[in-house]
Amino acid sequence: MNNSRKLIIKLIYKIVTHSLFWVGVYFFFTFYLGYGSSNTNYINHFVKFLLPITIGLGYFFLYFLLPRYLYSKKYFLFLLYSLYTFIISFFFIILSILYGMVFSHQFTKEEASPLTKTVPYIVFGIYFVIVIVIVIGLIVNNYKSTLKSEDLKNKFLATQLQLKEQELKYLKMQIHPHFLFNTLNTLYGFALKKSEKTPEVILKLSGLLDYILYQVNKPKVLLEDEIQHIKNYISLEKIRFQDNLNVNFNYSNNRKDILIPPMLLLPFVENAFKHGIQIDGILSISLNIELDTDHLVFHCKNSMKSNQQKNNGIGLANIKERLQMLFNSDHELSISQEENQFKVFLKIPIKNE
Repeated sequence: MNNSRKLIIKLIYKIVTHSLFWVGVYFFFTFYLGYGSSNTNYINHFVKFLLPITIGLGYFFLYFLLPRYLYSKKYFLFLLYSLYTFIISFFFIILSILYGMVFSHQFTKEEASPLTKTVPYIVFGIYFVIVIVIVIGLIVNNYKSTLKSEDLKNKFLATQLQLKEQELKYLKMQIHPHFLFNTLNTLYGFALKKSEKTPEVILKLSGLLDYILYQVNKPKVLLEDEIQHIKNYISLEKIRFQDNLNVNFNYSNNRKDILIPPMLLLPFVENAFKHGIQIDGILSISLNIELDTDHLVFHCKNSMKSNQQKNNGIGLANIKERLQMLFNSDHELSISQEENQFKVFLKIPIKNE
């Protein structure tokens, strides 16, 4: 129903605009041919014989020659058929002028010719209108092509955005399976021992699951929330590692309105626990978050053997791709291995809430 209504409105608009144009052409002819003449009735009647050939010739160019040959880039055929059209139309224009003069003669008031323009000028006036019709047709076609191109571009960008969003969701979903399995195994062990720490583990795991499953769908989360979930993550790992873990987590979040993408830092922390190596029975991890006016700087270090092969794993590969999608080149990520340490340096732009 809406489409039919739009088509009707479009048709009415087209009829009105075309009618106004040809009414304008009519007044142009009366002014152009009758300027300085007092034979108004003669001029008005004479112009009626010129309008049909002008309208027919104009629409022939507008709806046949232009779309079939010029818009299709068949330039030679367009020029050839345009030449044929002008030659043939010239004959009909002369006939229109002769018929107009004969059948309008009765409206002459004076013995002098009521027309102030000779036949060549009348023919020129008709072809001048045809040229205007062609120019308007080209302008309208160019405008429609631009709109169509913009529409296609917008649709393409919208499709690309949807693909990027789906890819981001896919990358987010891959981040934490290793940690979840380890925590569930720890929880299972505590449950078998009927440990008093079981409720604490369940509570912290519940909070992390809520963050992973629900908060991750948000485009931005508070840095304060990300820090809290990193602390919960570390608490769970401390329960699992017992006395074999040494974690130093420093942060100065004196600004409570900082927003970052969810789970942006947590994968680096998980990677440190997953690939870190105990030295002298201790896994050492150092985490540091610093803020300046426009950036967040994150340092992560974990112990590893100097001869251990560097392995970034799928987690870091995913986070690299995600960082590129989120910030393009407006971020710094450095991953290095020095002596007995694996180091990550990340710098990203930050925004207030």
